[in-house]
Amino acid sequence: MKRTNLTIVALVLSLAGCATMAPKYEQPAAPVPAAWPNGQSYKAESAKLEQKPLADLPWQDFYVDGQLRKLITLALDNNRDLKVATLNIERFQALYQIRRADLLPKVDANATATYQRIAENFSSTKLPQTLHQYNVGLGVSSYELDLFGRVQSLKGQALEQYLATEQAQRSVQISLVSQVATGWLALAADRERLQLARETLANQQDSYKLTKSRHEAGISSALDLNQAQTIVDAARVDIARYTTLVAQDENALDLVVGSKVPADLLPQALSESLTSLRDITPGLPSDVLLTRPDILQAEGELKGANANIGAARAAFFPRITLVSAVGFGSDDLANLFKSGAFVWKFAPQVSLPIFDGGTNKANLKVAEVDRDIAVARYEKAIQTAFREVADALAQRGTIDEQLAAQQSLNDATAESLRLSRARYEKGVDSYLTVLDSQRSLYSAQQNLIGVRLSRLANLVTLYKVLGGGSAE
Repeated sequence: MKRTNLTIVALVLSLAGCATMAPKYEQPAAPVPAAWPNGQSYKAESAKLEQKPLADLPWQDFYVDGQLRKLITLALDNNRDLKVATLNIERFQALYQIRRADLLPKVDANATATYQRIAENFSSTKLPQTLHQYNVGLGVSSYELDLFGRVQSLKGQALEQYLATEQAQRSVQISLVSQVATGWLALAADRERLQLARETLANQQDSYKLTKSRHEAGISSALDLNQAQTIVDAARVDIARYTTLVAQDENALDLVVGSKVPADLLPQALSESLTSLRDITPGLPSDVLLTRPDILQAEGELKGANANIGAARAAFFPRITLVSAVGFGSDDLANLFKSGAFVWKFAPQVSLPIFDGGTNKANLKVAEVDRDIAVARYEKAIQTAFREVADALAQRGTIDEQLAAQQSLNDATAESLRLSRARYEKGVDSYLTVLDSQRSLYSAQQNLIGVRLSRLANLVTLYKVLGGGSAE
């Protein structure tokens, strides 16, 4: 009899490893063109030297500025968003372990002792009785035979969710590295603008003093004096504004880094040697987009939703649960392990849904709609990524020309200021011409800083949207 029972148990356990009822997963087609946009805003891509895909280029190799490297390392150690993403990985890893454990029987050891007194009114001997019962053994409680893959599907969903959180953590790190670099550049640019405003104020104060002395000597008019005052006040306004912006940039860096940034890691001016690459080859959309961690995360969630359909389908079929135990029992503790005390119990239970008010059907519909939602989110993630790369490439295609034009404008306005001052001093032009030239030069210098910032920030953005920013 014992041999027969063991054979039955072995048979049903082998049946428990069947395939799931989840539909076969098929990766949705990418809803974007096979090539990046082209036109006047984009550089014509031609054959270039082999470049390692940016997604495989660690940030330590991309960013070469020593201060920025140290700042990024500090952020990776302290940023709270990254810590939450890392803890989420641990959480979903534990949930996956729970689901995987559901595939195996849970064996418990137990020991019980029961003492019972039976009143004489209920005793067959018409005398009071005291009963003693002792049991010790091993048992399997409520183990579900996964004949239709319900538990296996739930385990698959937990695994995909766990893998998706790993990609989410990578995505957070890539964004964090980009945020640190962008904030660092913004601070550098605002510090340059503040320094330019201070230098302009010093120059304009000297010019104002000269104009004031000329006015007191009767050479310059009151209008010239007041016009000279306006540009001095404008520089003072900019100093106050950029002082505020610099402080706010430092606060933003503190938040991103997760701690107070040491003063020696803060930039004083824009660095033209920020990265190791002067130009970037984007590669093909299919190679770039489908390996971005945010898209891999969306695909993992899609696979998890697909697995849930298998669990919902399995709910329409019978569920077989086993309860079993083997051990020893006796009414005397001294005889508990003697011959004849061996006991066993095997109690399979079959549950077949007959009427549930449409619950199982509704659960299946929910699972199928969740899968369709996940498909739409996956496709939207690809479209968003394509747009981000296309926007960065559009700026990259024109930023060098913009920088060259802005530098030329800066040089031309500087020469115009020199000529207008000479003409004013010779009495050929009014002071208004000098004032306009000064304003034009100051504006051109500020805009030049902005264009330089845009060019460096574009490299940072391209590195991010092409999937770069992981650690070695």
